[in-house]
Amino acid sequence: MSAPREPRRGDVAIRHLTKTYRLNGAPLPVLKDINLDIRPGETLAIVGASGSGKTTLLRVLAGLEDADAGEVRIDGKTVRGVGAERAVIFQEPRLLPWLSVLDNVGFGLETRGLSRNEARSRAKHYVELVGLQQFEHAYPRQLSGGMAQRVGIARALAVQPEILLLDEPLGALDAMTKISMQQELARIWRDEDVTTVLVTHDLEEAIYLADRILILPREKGGEPRLIEIDLSRPRDRSAPEFVRHREELLRVFGLH
Repeated sequence: MSAPREPRRGDVAIRHLTKTYRLNGAPLPVLKDINLDIRPGETLAIVGASGSGKTTLLRVLAGLEDADAGEVRIDGKTVRGVGAERAVIFQEPRLLPWLSVLDNVGFGLETRGLSRNEARSRAKHYVELVGLQQFEHAYPRQLSGGMAQRVGIARALAVQPEILLLDEPLGALDAMTKISMQQELARIWRDEDVTTVLVTHDLEEAIYLADRILILPREKGGEPRLIEIDLSRPRDRSAPEFVRHREELLRVFGLH
């Protein structure tokens, strides 16, 4: 028998995770006996048909919902509710309209024990990381959708989480802005080396950003599938291997 794996920073272990909702009094299974290890520093994309449990799995990882059975362990410790080691980014950045970009990013840092100067310095660093240093005094109403989402990403990174959880973060953006933001996310994650779990409906986005893709089954009781994306970075969407992965995913979803 091999020795137990030594937990590392940002190490996630999902064991026998099961979740069922009630719909008109009848049980509606969403997740069934999910087992998965997420490697420290990797980007895992979760894809699947509507209703396959993508967002539910992310919310359980975030501690926003409890599973019916099984557990999630982070760095060897069982997840119980939300925690400072995780940050969540939703499709809508949910910025505070009365605060500037800089103050939105720094919001809450002082309550985590940082001095005002430390909080402001860290906020400035992450505003620069997402390329908004010229807009640090702007207000949310003055930002485009892509810029607002950059602020949301900077705010999440500013708390320096071990794990970043994203639920369709680019889903509301137009096609050109989405491609630009995907490139930015790939750069940011390379620089930050943070464990990332991304829920997306966009198969090409999953291939572009992820180290591995978890495909949740359409049929309840079906087996989840993991695909390794063995492509060098930065990734070329027109490269033969990228196209091969895209066609493989399309076949899985019956679209090719």
